[in-house]
Amino acid sequence: MLLRLLLATGMSVAAHEIGTTRATVQFPEVGTYALEIETDAAPLLEKLAARTGRTGELASYDAAFRGKVALTFDGVEMRPGIAYELSADGGAKVRLTGAHPAGAKTFTFQFGWIFTTYPLQAGGQTVWLEGGQVSAPLAVGVPPPASRWRVAWRYLALGFTHIVPYGLDHVLFVLGIYLLSNKARSVLLQVTAFTVAHSITLGLSMYGVLRVPASVVEPLIAVSIAYVAIENLFLSELKPWRVGLVFGFGLLHGMGFAGVLTELGLPRGEFVTALLAFNLGVESGQLAVIGAAFLLVGWHYADRTWYRSRVVIPASLLIACTAIYWTVERVAG
Repeated sequence: MLLRLLLATGMSVAAHEIGTTRATVQFPEVGTYALEIETDAAPLLEKLAARTGRTGELASYDAAFRGKVALTFDGVEMRPGIAYELSADGGAKVRLTGAHPAGAKTFTFQFGWIFTTYPLQAGGQTVWLEGGQVSAPLAVGVPPPASRWRVAWRYLALGFTHIVPYGLDHVLFVLGIYLLSNKARSVLLQVTAFTVAHSITLGLSMYGVLRVPASVVEPLIAVSIAYVAIENLFLSELKPWRVGLVFGFGLLHGMGFAGVLTELGLPRGEFVTALLAFNLGVESGQLAVIGAAFLLVGWHYADRTWYRSRVVIPASLLIACTAIYWTVERVAG
């Protein structure tokens, strides 16, 4: 059953879907707005070319682009000025600007050129939207600061969803830890080492003490997943060096978490609250993965003589192949 789950979510799904696209709304002056969309240029251009039946620069698709973007103020749809910009790293920035109706209280936004979840940030609030979804009405201007409990809940949820369902690479790493041995001590030691390690680098990175480029961190995270899975093929019990390696790999994953959290941003007034809540959300997501694996296969089948040959080895092989694919993809990208 675990193998089927991995096959269903395997190499066709990219890790770290959060952060690919995001939108930010600002109100630089009274009566004006500026909305910036950041996304990957290539998929956007492909969709526009398929829609129009021709190829060209991003700005040449202006009419088609507007067809799946909607910005309204108090129910009145705007026709903003739009500026398009491509960056050297393959990203695209689209900036929508204009004046909104006098006295407008709320606005809504819709972006139909993607299919994944993305954050819409406005003032101190972040709303997560599915591709094509119309946002709920949001306040025009800078809203009052959210309460500490509201911030904690928001970042707890963001931390959890960064693991389940959006952090497939972290999910596979945790499953690799779980698959080594069905003994609770083995899982506990590894998870504790991983948790302590990624908490350290997450905190250091968010406080600006540690800075490592994502181009270095992301391939190494994929390597760490492959290593743990491959080691499962040759080991059936916990060795002392395994805990040390998991700790080292946890340092890498913490920097990966920090990259995502940096993109999301932390509220200045509740920086520590948001950081701790995000980390707790990550831990909750990891425990959910381990709990699900235990309930699906560990509880019923871990003591069977065929458990290692039919579950551990095939699942570890699939994890390793997926991680190797990601490593090549991230190095080449």
